[in-house]
Amino acid sequence: MSLLRAEEISVHFGGVKAVQEVSFSVEQGEVFSIVGPNGAGKTTIFNLVSRIYDCTHGHVFFEDQDITRVPTHAVADLGIARTFQNTELFEQESVLNNLLIGCHVHRNTNLLSELFFLPSVRRQELDFRQKVEDVIDLLDLQSYREQIIGNLPYGVRKMVEIARALCLQPKLLLLDEPSSGLNPEETDDLSFWLEDINEELGITVIMVEHDMNLVTQASDRVMALADGHMVTIGEPQEVQNHPEVLRAYLGD
Repeated sequence: MSLLRAEEISVHFGGVKAVQEVSFSVEQGEVFSIVGPNGAGKTTIFNLVSRIYDCTHGHVFFEDQDITRVPTHAVADLGIARTFQNTELFEQESVLNNLLIGCHVHRNTNLLSELFFLPSVRRQELDFRQKVEDVIDLLDLQSYREQIIGNLPYGVRKMVEIARALCLQPKLLLLDEPSSGLNPEETDDLSFWLEDINEELGITVIMVEHDMNLVTQASDRVMALADGHMVTIGEPQEVQNHPEVLRAYLGD
């Protein structure tokens, strides 16, 4: 059983066909990348999976459950977390508080017990703190723990957003251009962290990415898109050398 399966998904915005009958599957434990030139439909597919957009046609299945019409707010509960091309963090809060917000989906206490700070609430808070500290250690964010997001360089903010997504304890992590804005050294570090996220935490990763070096290093399989259509799926080197992929990037 595939962890995620898309069957002939399409989305139209008026006369614009952003994604057209794209089908693919992602297996448990994979790092699966989606590549293509600007406007190919990569982020649109992420928005379909995370239920920001509705499919015009087709279906999306997660763990064999049809999630095509699942409410957007329920996606995190299913075990799907994502990041965005531009960081979406609480600018005036600390790194620690931003990561604790990521644990909110697992809250099992109620307003009354939290008002009186009952033992169950204290235990839950300690559990969340431990999970956050584990993620901070994994992504080497110890020195930024108490710093305000608005004071941090862009590359660190990108890693904090990934860290917050990990605090949801997802089964599937969607990374939208994670290397965007990173310098070469930070991008190299990202490839190692992706390996740790995948192997140590057992999280399946789908990544939209333009940096083909990162895609080649980190991915098990790659899907190439052009003009809303799927061009090919295969191993990174195979996709990179595919004639239709070269044509989409370089022209005739």
